[in-house]
Amino acid sequence: MKKYFRQTNGLLYSYLISIPLLLLYEILILISQPQGNIARISVDVWFKSFFTYFGLDAISATLIVAAVIGGIIVYKKRGELKSVRKNYLMLMIGEAAFYAVLVALVVSNVIDSILLQSANGMTGDFNKLQLIALSLGAGLYEELFFRVILVSFLIFVFDKILKNKNYSTGVAVVSAALIFSGVHYVGDFGDIWLLSSFLFRFLFGLALNLIYVIRGFGMAAWTHAIYDLIVVINLLPT
Repeated sequence: MKKYFRQTNGLLYSYLISIPLLLLYEILILISQPQGNIARISVDVWFKSFFTYFGLDAISATLIVAAVIGGIIVYKKRGELKSVRKNYLMLMIGEAAFYAVLVALVVSNVIDSILLQSANGMTGDFNKLQLIALSLGAGLYEELFFRVILVSFLIFVFDKILKNKNYSTGVAVVSAALIFSGVHYVGDFGDIWLLSSFLFRFLFGLALNLIYVIRGFGMAAWTHAIYDLIVVINLLPT
């Protein structure tokens, strides 16, 4: 197991395990919304709006950027390609599922204990396939922005201030969790602020930040996606 954790902590495995999330999300978004009422994850809209601003086709540009980044990663890690094991990818998804269930149980119990109420999210006016697609998209795009970009940036900033890697990582992890929770209440489409939902998202973000710092982007993305799928399956009528 030491070999498994050592190898899968690397950038190559994170990229490889993230590809299915991107492809499944884009495919399900297209086939689940045939009438043109496209619903996407807000962070995905931010990225695609950036490409559209420059006159680029958003979906094509997203896939091209993903391919270019993948090419760079594969080239830099080309020496590790022969050692890539398919069963490790399946084990990573299983590990992420374990984290998703664990986080759901722990965070929910903490909220119940502190506030004596639940913090279940709303599914909105979406069909089952749309919700599945949005769950996958949340895992990919929210983790890309709030973990890879935000947490990494905050670690860099606080490391310059605190001059201590452990302290800077700890402060960055907590700060990013607060930002992650707070962003959900900003803008015209933001949720109504409730202490229960804010605290839930803060603790959920904190858990994902720790998973990202310890196990990498791919693990955090799949943990988030699987957690959202669990919520969708439980909230939807059979």
